[in-house]
Amino acid sequence: MKSNDDNISFENEEEAKILLEESRMRIDEIDNELCDLISERTSLAKGIVFSKQYLGMPIYDENREKIVHEKIERLAREKDLDVDIIDQIVNMLTILSKNEQKEILRRNDDGQY
Repeated sequence: MKSNDDNISFENEEEAKILLEESRMRIDEIDNELCDLISERTSLAKGIVFSKQYLGMPIYDENREKIVHEKIERLAREKDLDVDIIDQIVNMLTILSKNEQKEILRRNDDGQY
């Protein structure tokens, strides 16, 4: 197999099959890591929401979200990723976090915490 920045060429079919399988296996590993990271990120909601509650802050912090989006957009550009898609992913992650914070507050109000 030969590779440069834009192209990969194979000597035979077996090389292509090996690269395909190795790439798919690594994607599966990355997917597992992504789920672990999303779970870890979401689990931080409890500390965040109780801190916000103690400090009298609302769950939605427009300034913080703006800072996060600006940072992510910069990183996406640096890594030559589609900024709009990465921004959508971050939107979903912040929604997940806010929903978790709301659920924690609800459980706390119900006496479950």
